[in-house]
Amino acid sequence: MTNKANSVPGFRYFKKFITMAGALACCVSFAPASWAQDSFPTRTLRIVVPTAAGGGSDMTARFFSEQLSKALGQPVIVENRPGANGAIAAMAVKNAPADGHTIFLGTNTHMAVNPVLMKGVPYDAQNDFKPISGLSRQMMVLVTGANSPLKSVADITQGARQAGKSLNVGGYTGGFELSAAWFANVTQTPQVYVSYKGIGDVVVGLMGDQLDWAISDPLATLTQIKAGKLRALAVTGDVRHPDLPDVPTVKESGFPSFVNYSWGGMYVRAETPAPVTDKLAQTMSSLLATPAATAFVHKFGSDPLTLSPADMRKFQISEIERFRKVASDAGIQPR
Repeated sequence: MTNKANSVPGFRYFKKFITMAGALACCVSFAPASWAQDSFPTRTLRIVVPTAAGGGSDMTARFFSEQLSKALGQPVIVENRPGANGAIAAMAVKNAPADGHTIFLGTNTHMAVNPVLMKGVPYDAQNDFKPISGLSRQMMVLVTGANSPLKSVADITQGARQAGKSLNVGGYTGGFELSAAWFANVTQTPQVYVSYKGIGDVVVGLMGDQLDWAISDPLATLTQIKAGKLRALAVTGDVRHPDLPDVPTVKESGFPSFVNYSWGGMYVRAETPAPVTDKLAQTMSSLLATPAATAFVHKFGSDPLTLSPADMRKFQISEIERFRKVASDAGIQPR
């Protein structure tokens, strides 16, 4: 029996169109992964940095923004969003489209310490973001004023015990606070942590004898150490810092379990499509392997943190657990 509708010319053309459209839709449904990866990026990317311009994270972001731009064929800008312990920057990324064009440069402070120390963190460091790459890790340095009687880790520990009082130790991030608490626990040294807004205030505290010692990243204090304004007592790495070859590690100073690094990585929103995440991860992996990237990282006494997204996630979770134990042992509550 003949269908009368099929005999109408217009209907035949419409039916043919529907058939072709359905075939095209079918193809699209099977090919979005490759299309997403091949077409990404389609516009300017931005790396959101949770600190002001001029610091280590900012310089790292600017170096890799140039490298990413060359590799991806699109401009990559750096956007500094300091404040609220990194929450402002993290929320800027969380509220951006989940298309891979907005990247968060998160450090141990933002991705492992805040979940332990901050009450009501407006973002979930594990579930709102996913890593695309590690960047670098950097040891810390224990410093004191040039005129301080403290000249070694032994002086810190023995001095506190002999004096029968707590020493004042300064720092300027939650990561430094937990690192100082861990040091106090490992060395059984009583201390009072004094929080400052930045390294400039810490230096003033050391020079004014308001602090007995402080913990900092070497990049922020190296100039003052070499100028004789500060004295480096020890570094927290597995090995000595290349720019401070005469300064022992805490491990060498009698506490082999105390090895501590700050670190940074790149993250995107958790909902970002896997093909886009894969392309960013592959690009960053290639960039980190270049001599230029290695030289840049080593220039600051750091080591490349060449971790895949899966390994970076495992590392981040292990750091959260480590910091949570340190806080618990020290009786530090979220605030």
